[in-house]
Amino acid sequence: MTTVAVLGTGIMGRPMAANLLGAGLSVRAWNRTRVKAEPLGEQGAQVCDSAAEAVRGADFVLTMLSDGPTVHEVVSGALGEIPADAVWVQMSTVGDEWTGKLAALAGKAGLAFVDAPVLGTKQPAEQGKLVVLGAGPDKLRERCAPVFDAVGGRTIWVGETGAASRLKLVANAWVLALTNATAESVALAETLGVDPKLFLESIKGGALDVPYAHLKGGAMISGEYPLAFPAKHAAKDARLVLGAAGDGHPDLGAARAALAHLEKAIEQGHGDEDMAALYYGTR
Repeated sequence: MTTVAVLGTGIMGRPMAANLLGAGLSVRAWNRTRVKAEPLGEQGAQVCDSAAEAVRGADFVLTMLSDGPTVHEVVSGALGEIPADAVWVQMSTVGDEWTGKLAALAGKAGLAFVDAPVLGTKQPAEQGKLVVLGAGPDKLRERCAPVFDAVGGRTIWVGETGAASRLKLVANAWVLALTNATAESVALAETLGVDPKLFLESIKGGALDVPYAHLKGGAMISGEYPLAFPAKHAAKDARLVLGAAGDGHPDLGAARAALAHLEKAIEQGHGDEDMAALYYGTR
């Protein structure tokens, strides 16, 4: 049976591990805070006390951790236990620079590496409907298919290592801009004495309509933020997007505005709430 070591079982990693189990794969789960991995034990996973224990004898090592430095630290500490013929599937959002560093770490160890961030948040992860962006050696596409098919609704292979992480940054720039634009429109409506629900109603079904605006806008209007993706992680992603633009060409003004509002919301104590809480940064 194919064994997948899942390192990181938080908001995204835990449902992904559950879907791997549902697809008939053997899962070893590890998380720095063990309590977050323990529910997977009830579903048939082996919950491990260390990353090294989890990767020992695994066919795949799947990382879904908060950022590049964390992924590097965790995998470096377990590298000696990863089998030589295993594949490291790096699915965390770490940006272009850290993807290069992680690929170099794998290359130095002679370990096969696939750059495979995902599009989607908590609910698509639970439903197994993430979009997997895959990049790496063509010879690994078929081998990785059972893992990607278990966690995603579709897989897009986009080229050599690093290409997937760059595409993820492009998609994140759009998500940040859309969330921020929704927050600004809701805030402006309230300032002008307009019911913000009428804004959502006015775009419904037309060329301007986007389901995401109703999802996040509804949360902003109600003041209830069911967690799909934390604001603190969205701020990290915004920094990765802006960092990728380098010297400011292109000028990613929407991403800069989103980051400013996210940082203000985080300062107000909303960092662990859904990223729609950036609305508080507009006030």
